[in-house]
Amino acid sequence: MRQGWMAPEDTVAVTRQCVLAGVSRATLDARQAVRPADENDLTLRRLIDEEYTRHPFYGSRKMRVYLKSAGHTVNRKRVQRLMREMSLAGMAPGPNTRRPHPEHTVHPYRLRGVAVVRPNQVWSTDITYIRLAHGFAYRVAIIDGYSRRVLGWRISNSMEAVFCVDGLEEALRAHGTPEVFNSDQGSQFTSEAFTGVLEREGIVISMDGRGRAFDNIFVERLWRSVKHEDVYLKGYASMGELMVGLTEYFAFYNGERPHQALGNRTPDAVYRTAIGGGAVIVDKFGSPASKEAHEPQPSTEHGSTEEGVEDATVKPKAKTKPGQRRPAANEVLSTA
Repeated sequence: MRQGWMAPEDTVAVTRQCVLAGVSRATLDARQAVRPADENDLTLRRLIDEEYTRHPFYGSRKMRVYLKSAGHTVNRKRVQRLMREMSLAGMAPGPNTRRPHPEHTVHPYRLRGVAVVRPNQVWSTDITYIRLAHGFAYRVAIIDGYSRRVLGWRISNSMEAVFCVDGLEEALRAHGTPEVFNSDQGSQFTSEAFTGVLEREGIVISMDGRGRAFDNIFVERLWRSVKHEDVYLKGYASMGELMVGLTEYFAFYNGERPHQALGNRTPDAVYRTAIGGGAVIVDKFGSPASKEAHEPQPSTEHGSTEEGVEDATVKPKAKTKPGQRRPAANEVLSTA
C-alpha cells in the first residue's frame, strides 16, 4: 500500500520519498516496468557488430574511431559498455582480458601441434552476439574440427551457462562423444554444469590459452559465414524468426554449401565418409624442447668445423652487445 504513495514525478526526490514512507528503494525499483531498448544504442550495436565481424582485432579505442567516422560521436566508456554487453573483445593479448569465474577450474590447452585426422576427434565451441531489430541474442555452436560440421547449437537472450549445456547435450545425443572438447575460458564453459557433462562422458577438456584468440579459429570462421551469409542479409526482428532462420541456414551450411577447405565438399559428406577433411593445429608457440627439435642442425658441408680445422669460407660474425645494432656486411668487411 505504501508503494502507492510514491510519485516519481514529484519535486521531492524518490530516495527521500522512500525514507519518509518507509519503503525500500530496491522494492520500488523492482516494480518499475522494463524500459524499451534505446534506439541509438541499437544502431551503435549494429555498427559495432558489423565492424567487429570484419575486424575482430578492434578494441574499444579503434571501435570508437570507426563509429566517429560513421557519423556517431560517442565516448570510449559507452563503446566499452556496449562491447561488454555484446560479449565482444579485441583479439589481442592484454592484461587479464579473459577472466574465467574465480571458482571455476581452467583446463590446459591440449591441441598444440595436434593433427586432426578423423571425425569426432576434436569438437570446438564458442558464443557470439547476434543483433535483432529491437534487441539482441547470443548463440552457441558446437563444430567438428575434422569436417567443420555444426553438430549442435542454441540461442538465448542471456549469457547463462544453461543454453550452452543444452547445446552440448544435443550434440552428444545425436553424434556420440569426441575425444577432445575445446573451448575458450569463458565462465559458461568453465562452469561445473558444463565441464561436468564432459567429465561424465570421459571427454578430454581443452581450453584456449590467454592471448591466443585464434586457437578456436574454426568456430570464428563459422560465425563470420553465418553473419555475412544469413543474419546481415535477413535482419531478424525476433527470437522466433532467428530460430527459424538459423535452422534453415545450418541445414544449408552442413548439407549444401561447398567448402573450399574441404575440396568443395559439404561438411555432411566429409563427416559421414571421413574423407577429405582434417586440420593441423600449428605449434606456433611451442615449448623450448619442441623448438630445439625443429631447429636446423649445423651442416657438415660448407661452413662447418672438423677436428679443430676451420673452414676458410666462413666469415666470422661480428659480436654485438645487448641493445646494439648488428653491423652491416660491408661494415664487417671493412673492420676485418
